[in-house]
Amino acid sequence: MSLSDIFFPDNPKRREEVVRLHQCLVDCMDSNFYITNRLIELLNTHLGCKITPIEMKKDGTIKENCEIFIYTMNKIQEVLQGIDEELKKKLEPSLYQKLHDVTESDTTKMSIIKSVAHLITGFAGSAALGIVVKLCLNKVASLTMSRLVTIMAKIGVSAIGLVVGIAAGLTIELILSAIIGAIERDQLEKAIQELEGHLKEFKPASKEYYETILTVILKVSDK
Repeated sequence: MSLSDIFFPDNPKRREEVVRLHQCLVDCMDSNFYITNRLIELLNTHLGCKITPIEMKKDGTIKENCEIFIYTMNKIQEVLQGIDEELKKKLEPSLYQKLHDVTESDTTKMSIIKSVAHLITGFAGSAALGIVVKLCLNKVASLTMSRLVTIMAKIGVSAIGLVVGIAAGLTIELILSAIIGAIERDQLEKAIQELEGHLKEFKPASKEYYETILTVILKVSDK
């Protein structure tokens, strides 16, 4: 037992809590990467996109992995915004307005999009129409994606973002050695508070994002 543990007997518990919270954050990130790759596969298959799947850097920092995710999410959002702009150009204003009217049914919206689908590069079948309706024209989905990007950007620039090594199964010693590189040992409590603060936002946002994208995937799979 180190001298610091003798004088501060709660330090071992604090270290374990830092590791637990860190792993929880990594698990959320891993889930986000997984479901995003499912979405990328969907977009590449049905909308003719060429978005590269993403992979977590196990030996990278949390910041680096946040940046990988944010970069790709921005690419996805650009694609969706581009489709919306194409629809705006090719449809009569009254029809385009119906696409963004929450009171209009998905069936009506798909019918409108279908009338100009042949003019939009990359569209492939009814699945493409479903993606546009459930994702591109869905304000809730758009806000969910934007919110997660904002939270990950915040995590990336924090002290926790400097922690190296996110591989599952890392020992307490390895994780702590990485954390202590950015956060001094006597600031374990501060690290706990920071991680708890991030997870309070990140965990529910990740869950909402996962469920939103999974719903889109399942809906499109039925087409």
